Amino acid sequence: MMQGDEFKGELSDVELDAVLGDFKASAHAWSEAAYNRPRKIVVARQRSWKLATGWALGCVLIAGTLTGGVHQRQVRQERANAVAAEQVRQQQEIARSAQMKVRAEDSDLMASVETDVSRAVPSAMEPLAQLMDEGESQ
Repeated sequence: MMQGDEFKGELSDVELDAVLGDFKASAHAWSEAAYNRPRKIVVARQRSWKLATGWALGCVLIAGTLTGGVHQRQVRQERANAVAAEQVRQQQEIARSAQMKVRAEDSDLMASVETDVSRAVPSAMEPLAQLMDEGESQ
């Protein structure tokens, strides 16, 4: 047993059993109090917000990626349509100029054929034409 601050080196078995019994009862009481005390579920709530935030950001990222891809595809399609329209316009311009050239050639050909085939005065009207020429010269 203890006297003051001195400690005797030997304890009896009865005293040792009493000390260990008190320690055991104290440990059981502490354990019972720890298990039965009310607890807050703060960790689960924080975790659920983190999980929801992660999913929301992931969805935003996926939506942004898909939207960017669709926009890029639309821009490429518009460019391709503009290039195709420009090519069609150029082809129409080339066809129009070729058509105008053919018309000009046809017009020139018809004029040359007309001058080659026609006479200034028909043969039945020749005497009258000569009279007029003589009348103008006098």
